[in-house]
Amino acid sequence: MKKTIFAFIAFLIVGVSSVSAQIEVGSATLPESVTFESQKLIYNGAGVRKKAWFKLYSGGLYLQQKSSDAYSIMNADETMAIKLHITSRLISSKKMINAVDEGFENSTNGNTAAIANKIETFKGFFSDEINDGDIFDIVYIKDKGVVVYKNGTKKGTIAGLEFKKALFGIWLSNKPADNRLKEGMLGN
Repeated sequence: MKKTIFAFIAFLIVGVSSVSAQIEVGSATLPESVTFESQKLIYNGAGVRKKAWFKLYSGGLYLQQKSSDAYSIMNADETMAIKLHITSRLISSKKMINAVDEGFENSTNGNTAAIANKIETFKGFFSDEINDGDIFDIVYIKDKGVVVYKNGTKKGTIAGLEFKKALFGIWLSNKPADNRLKEGMLGN
């Protein structure tokens, strides 16, 4: 009997601690930390990308240490990640690619020529069908570049800090995809 009670208490403790290791953002659940290539990143903040009244995805920012300075985050040459959890059937491959084009235009003030080939490669990572529930991890790894994963499967890598700055600028620049999402990612 005592063993059963202790087992039940242990089950409750493990269950509670695993629940507390996740954050609800919109209709998505994001982890408190992620690990890519042996580098642990902590949850900095998150928000929901909306267009009109539709919630399209939940996005979380993961850093080595918390920060609310968008400019410093965009320009930092250190490992970090953005997790996009698709929460709408309205997102399609074509719409995501169009949003990426617009995002790069906004984050670079239209100065995309120097990274145009890398942008095309990046857009290719979204060419497969996108479904409600898909998760994209966009990870910048210092000395390697941006690595993109879809549902845990590596889609490819793009080298270059300048590309990373423009990419993270989609969410963190002065013309972000969504102001509330930016503020959420910055922990505000």
